[in-house]
Amino acid sequence: MSQRFVLSGNLHGGSVVASYPFDDSPEHKTTGIYSKTSDDEVFRYLAKAYASNHPIMRTGEPHCPGDEEETFKDGITNGAHWYDVEGGMQDYNYVWANCFEITLELSCCKYPPASQLRQEWENNRESLITLIEKVHIGIKGFVKDSVTGSGLENATISVAGINHNITTGRFGDFHRLLIPGSYNLTAVSPGYMPLTINNIVVKEGPATEMDFSLQPTVMSVVPDSTEAVTTPGTVAVPNIPPGTPSSHQPIQPKDFHHHHFPDMEIFLRRFANEYPNITRLYSLGKSVESRELYVMEISDNPGVHEPGEPEFKYIGNMHGNEVVGRELLLNLIEYLCKNFGTDPEVTDLVRSTRIHLMPSMNPDGYEKSQEGDSISVVGRNNSNNFDLNRNFPDQFVPITDPTQPETIAVMSWVKAYPFVLSANLHGGSLVVNYPYDDNEQGVATYSKSPDDAVFQQIALSYSKENSQMFQGRPCKDMYLNEYFPHGITNGASWYNVPGGMQDWNYLQTNCFEVTIELGCVKYPFEKELPKYWEQNRRSLIQFMKQVHQGVKGFVLDATDGRGILNATLSVAEINHPVTTYKAGDYWRLLVPGTYKITASARGYNPVTKNVTVRSEGAIQVNFTLVRSSTDANNESKKGKGHSTSTDDTSDPTSKEFEALIKHLSAENGLEGFMLSSSSDLALYRYHSYKDLSEFLRGLVMNYPHITNLTTLGQSVEYRHIWSLEISNKPNISEPEEPKIRFVAGIHGNAPVGTELLLALAEFLCLNYKKNPVVTQLVDRTRIVIVPSLNPDGRERAQEKDCTSKTGHTNARGRDLDTDFTSNASQPETKAIIENLIQKQDFSLSIALDGGSVLVTYPYDKPVQTVENKETLKHLASLYANNHPSMHMGQPSCPNNSDENIPGGVMRGAEWHSHLGSMKDYSVTYGHCPEITVYTSCCYFPSAAQLPALWAENKKSLLSMLVEVHKGVHGLVKDKTGKPISKAVIVLNEGIRVHTKEGGYFHVLLAPGVHNINAIADGYQQQHSQVFVHHDAASSVVIVFDTDNRIFGLPRELVVTVSGATMSALILTACIIWCICSIKSNRHKDGFHRLRQHHDEYEDEIRMMSTGSKKSLLSHEFQDETDTEEETLYSSKH
Repeated sequence: MSQRFVLSGNLHGGSVVASYPFDDSPEHKTTGIYSKTSDDEVFRYLAKAYASNHPIMRTGEPHCPGDEEETFKDGITNGAHWYDVEGGMQDYNYVWANCFEITLELSCCKYPPASQLRQEWENNRESLITLIEKVHIGIKGFVKDSVTGSGLENATISVAGINHNITTGRFGDFHRLLIPGSYNLTAVSPGYMPLTINNIVVKEGPATEMDFSLQPTVMSVVPDSTEAVTTPGTVAVPNIPPGTPSSHQPIQPKDFHHHHFPDMEIFLRRFANEYPNITRLYSLGKSVESRELYVMEISDNPGVHEPGEPEFKYIGNMHGNEVVGRELLLNLIEYLCKNFGTDPEVTDLVRSTRIHLMPSMNPDGYEKSQEGDSISVVGRNNSNNFDLNRNFPDQFVPITDPTQPETIAVMSWVKAYPFVLSANLHGGSLVVNYPYDDNEQGVATYSKSPDDAVFQQIALSYSKENSQMFQGRPCKDMYLNEYFPHGITNGASWYNVPGGMQDWNYLQTNCFEVTIELGCVKYPFEKELPKYWEQNRRSLIQFMKQVHQGVKGFVLDATDGRGILNATLSVAEINHPVTTYKAGDYWRLLVPGTYKITASARGYNPVTKNVTVRSEGAIQVNFTLVRSSTDANNESKKGKGHSTSTDDTSDPTSKEFEALIKHLSAENGLEGFMLSSSSDLALYRYHSYKDLSEFLRGLVMNYPHITNLTTLGQSVEYRHIWSLEISNKPNISEPEEPKIRFVAGIHGNAPVGTELLLALAEFLCLNYKKNPVVTQLVDRTRIVIVPSLNPDGRERAQEKDCTSKTGHTNARGRDLDTDFTSNASQPETKAIIENLIQKQDFSLSIALDGGSVLVTYPYDKPVQTVENKETLKHLASLYANNHPSMHMGQPSCPNNSDENIPGGVMRGAEWHSHLGSMKDYSVTYGHCPEITVYTSCCYFPSAAQLPALWAENKKSLLSMLVEVHKGVHGLVKDKTGKPISKAVIVLNEGIRVHTKEGGYFHVLLAPGVHNINAIADGYQQQHSQVFVHHDAASSVVIVFDTDNRIFGLPRELVVTVSGATMSALILTACIIWCICSIKSNRHKDGFHRLRQHHDEYEDEIRMMSTGSKKSLLSHEFQDETDTEEETLYSSKH
């Protein structure tokens, strides 16, 4: 039913005839009863279209053995008229879906010999094609909202005179099969005025196209005389200075009655349509029973976060039977809309605040509640019977109940917007309750938060305006001894509430929230509602104004003046930091006083200022932070080569994509994307190996232009290890694009990861070319999904087996996550290593496993240091922070309920140390960072939990597709512009990556300053620094000079040294020549030895006989002259 089929044929055997509905009749007579549908003429038309093109069927005489006399006029028959069939599929399709189905009996023989199949194909070929063509007959079109132009899903299309309606699809599309003729069609949708179009002519051939544009229902309102200055839809806003006394009384609401869901929906649409310049109606998702969780935004610039403007929220009806908050918020919507532009207080509040009002967090419970209820619990819980105010992750107590859809929706919402202040509206007492709601001991005692003084101040701002609440004795008839001084109380001091929403807001976001009990009666009678508005209207306004108390401002980068996202603002002696939003804007609620406030951010030097907070209005204090190291966006030159960083590009599509990544990196970016995407996936069962294979083949068959299915290898039992690539050019190398892989199922007994990856693949394919974000991500990313690494183990595992190790290993009993070594022994690991990891072209890898709720990063082996630890931890934290409960660090698994994992992130070896893990091998040999996500405490939870697990992990999985486009990407080339492939990029003197074909490289790094060394054979080494932003990739171009060095030394030095050496050698030779010349001249002057060679030899012999040559030192030389003075003696004694 989810596929919205229009026409169908059910192929049978045993006769030759086309049968059409109904297949049975109320009498259930065996045969002979013509059971006509409202569309009998259409069905006869379709059946004849098939039969008339079949050479045997069109004769109406199949002559089947045993039924030789059976005939069918024109080769068609009404099913029940032939024989009565209860529970037939064709009747189900017609009655319960939009689909018209006929049953086609194709051959007298049910299982004919293979030799006859060719003839059967010839008999049926034209008929099959003709029936397919008939899907295009009738009337088709869209049903749209006349204001927004968006399609209306599940609108009803009815045809006058035919008692059978169809409904529209996801985009408001419909296709109504009809035979040629003239028809009157009506489109109806809840909250809209019905529209009928008469005399629509249907002709033979393609369908007539007809669109319906429905007007939202607008209830008539008698205008007040004071409304004359405004026109709904084009609100005039005079310049009224804040605080200017009003010359008239504000317009009070008039709509006081209990609004069930259809009424509330009409109310919200009405005001959204009447005041489009200051309102935006949106939904956070759906309740268990698929009711929309509506929020009305009221702001002078709806739909946009204005930097510096705080955001506020009210949530009502968390407990379905506590209805006063629901009605008060509807009253408040009316009050703000009608008074904007005329009342100075309202105008100033709407101009300066982005207000979000959620009338009902539990619409299902409300519909079960009963008017007049004071103390019962009927309707209190949601449709799964869980108390939503006990369903949020808690700091003291593990919450074991499954997180409910309403809870998940609200947590995702609060994470997406920079809320500063909030109130949760309840009933059953009359008091403002502030954090903490519980304590470690679980007893009723004061549990003070670090901001206890702030909470008391904002709680008093509400109670002081409600005289009955401020007295402090709310429900004397019900709780005689209950007393709350000044109408406020610490939550845990009243009674202990683990899993409450207000504590989660304070601990996990920047938002301060209190819980307001609005009255002793939970569901008062309608006539009492005006009294509740009168008691609370001033309190509601005054409480909203508290969002403007304390300190506000911006944290800016001193280099470029840009705001710094996620900078931390810490107040001395108050252990509760807040963080900045995407423009660097922040808000910090504080009571009057003097404070020391420090702004800090990774990669920057912190700045501390002394700030004095006044009692009226927030003081603005801006912080400008200087980067702690030189930003590599400045050119850095070493030798004659150089490297530069730049974020500029001449490609407008690249700039557009960079802007998209920045938007998605903001806190509400992914939320908006998820709300705008088609996400109604049918996760209702697990896929066996056969089902998984068929699912993947189906994706490739339906989306051939963006998918490619390959096998990495086979398991021990010869099952394929499938790899699905999703890209705009699958199986084509695009080295400039980052490549990411998602893998799951390394342990066959933990198949949740497999199902999540199949859901991710389906989500991307379904939304490609329909959602612009998905389209751009697929176009610019190479996504590889390996859903099952251990298919043999998966086949052995059993559903609902939370702790069993059956299927944990492969068919040989080996834990595959211990086999990733240089001599891997298992075929599964060999396939992954050889065909995935060793390709070394991935930028990021995410592995999904089970058995807890956390993320681990390398290494799993016990090592002293972890290279690139900050980046690996950053990636793991990013996944955990986008998960509604993982970042709390309390998996609360039954086998280890006290386990505490800070931030939900831990180094693998600290959690479960082992050798031979996949992520260690990926980092070491694949040069790719890999994190392991443990998705569920239960290894193999029931299939009923899969939708919730998908909802919990969807945002985190998508955040990885965004993150892979950050870090550093660059190009390495020489001075001529020639790209250099296989160059080595060394980051922070540790991590190494290689440039790909075309000289491209990409590496993920944590935000901050990083050092880069580039090395290539034949070129001079290049050095630079780069500053990595949290929301964008830093682009680096490295230009190499040819390496002119000789023996590792500069050519100039070698030439100089060589020249000096040669000069020294020449000089030495000259000196030796001179000395030799002098000696030669002495001989020419008459000196000679007195004895000749023979005598010398005899002397040598004589000396040798004495055992010494020392006598040679006493020789007599004589000159040829007669002068005795010139006789030389040399003697040594």
